[in-house]
Amino acid sequence: MPDRVRPIATVVTALAILAGGPLPNRFTARPRAQDAPATPVTLLVVNGRVWTGDRARPWAEAVAVSGDRLAAVGTTADVRARAAGAATAREIDARGALVGPGLIDAHVHFLEGGHRLSSVSLRDAASREAFVRRIGAFAATRPAGTWITGGDWDHSLWGGVLPDRAWIDAVTPTHPVWVNRLDGHMALANTAALRAAGLEISAPREVEGGTVDRDAEGRITGLLRDNAMALVDRVVPPASDEDDDRALDAAMRYVAERGVTSVHHMGTWRDLAVFERAHVAGRLATRIYAAVPLDTWPRLAETIAARTAGASGGRGDDWLRIGALKGFVDGSLGSHTAAFIEPFTDKPDDRGLLVNTPEALARLILGADKSGLHVAVHAIGDRANRLLLDLYEQAARANGPRDRRFRIEHAQHLAPADIPRFARNGVIASMQPYHAIDDGRWAEALIGRRRAEGTYAFRSLIDTGAHVAFGSDWYVAPPTPLEGLYAAVTRRTLDGAHPDGWVPAQRVALEEALRAYTAGGAYASFEDDRKGRLTPGMLADLVVLDRDLFGIPPEQISEARVRFTVVGGRVVYER
Repeated sequence: MPDRVRPIATVVTALAILAGGPLPNRFTARPRAQDAPATPVTLLVVNGRVWTGDRARPWAEAVAVSGDRLAAVGTTADVRARAAGAATAREIDARGALVGPGLIDAHVHFLEGGHRLSSVSLRDAASREAFVRRIGAFAATRPAGTWITGGDWDHSLWGGVLPDRAWIDAVTPTHPVWVNRLDGHMALANTAALRAAGLEISAPREVEGGTVDRDAEGRITGLLRDNAMALVDRVVPPASDEDDDRALDAAMRYVAERGVTSVHHMGTWRDLAVFERAHVAGRLATRIYAAVPLDTWPRLAETIAARTAGASGGRGDDWLRIGALKGFVDGSLGSHTAAFIEPFTDKPDDRGLLVNTPEALARLILGADKSGLHVAVHAIGDRANRLLLDLYEQAARANGPRDRRFRIEHAQHLAPADIPRFARNGVIASMQPYHAIDDGRWAEALIGRRRAEGTYAFRSLIDTGAHVAFGSDWYVAPPTPLEGLYAAVTRRTLDGAHPDGWVPAQRVALEEALRAYTAGGAYASFEDDRKGRLTPGMLADLVVLDRDLFGIPPEQISEARVRFTVVGGRVVYER
């Protein structure tokens, strides 16, 4: 899929900077919190239960905003006094409900999530019949020849039988269909899509880091996993600029309604171009930390160097920031492509797969880290996590001490001996609590009870001193931090089968979960000096709920709703 990022003009300057050492990890210095200028108050939030996230002063009653910064945090009387004379300031009465820092989703696929809002929805299709019916009904609303993508199906809902192209060919004779499992590591193509990709009759029997499923007669079933998915991806028509712009707008509206003020986007250079276009037009309502593929690290280093030498801000600004790289070690648990030390319980001859070889990953991580870039790599299975921790240690030894903040995206299944290594090596565990209450319905059938004890090990990681950042993995899971808080605190699975929590020893306290959705996310993007806490001088990103989460049973957390979402002092969502 072609990129749309402007070409780099000052390659000589870029190479010179690269040769001279690592790139800086932070933006241009901004005023510290205590240096915030005394500008007129523009917004007040009063009569609230304000959780500031500031360990020195965790609770307050009200906040005052001046422009895009917090001007005061204290009692309602304090902030009203600070606003004296500001006749045009808006006042929001929190009515005793919780007010907190804007929620940060530390792992999303933002544009794809926006596109999913207008594609066929299969996430809750609970039978083969529902799966087929929804695809057929959606196809009937689209012109012949239009590709049908998205889907996010979950075969565990209908007993675990994987879909076959024969299920849907009759209802989609004129539409290529390419719908993915909800984890994004497996997808189903109908016959029309396979023909478009040149795969109906034959396909490689071996794809490094992926598989093309076949039945007992050798027929391609239409299911492709991990790297094999590129065989179809390459022929799917790209979205237009207008489609991408609409998807971004839809995504920003959707997360604002859920209290999210910042996201860490795992995507492509093309995605970055969409964000840049919106930023130039002044359309961004969500702050974005945009990661690009790990194997493009030289391009990212050159881009930052060229921008630093010019007038375009190096790594960006408070709305759109670059500098991060996303890579992969393995696939997913539900697709049987996560890499484990021991075989799957239900498939004794299968230990999953590595999407990239250890040697290739080592080269990419070493080069990116040497250039001062921020490395974040997906690892699901315990073998994948161990390998990645080893590679991070090797890179740190080779490149010397610095504030690098390596990230492991998902850190899903951990061997007990590897849990302390996160804190010891300063590796951030970027985790998604909703996955725990979703996967907990079926995970033990795949890996057994013993290994499940190290699944989404929130409690163990926090207890060993690791930095933990919470997110959703949207489109894979809903971008709903309130559900994520509920999941982290209760670990009650979606099917209601674990009322005391699945692996309850890994539950965390509400304040710990909130910190992972705020300060944890800010730390994970090198922005902890400007967001993640409600203290004077910080960015005025905050959320007002309809109740006090600390005053209700944990089981009711997911029932709370967002009343207001404020980004940069501007109300971007009002219920």
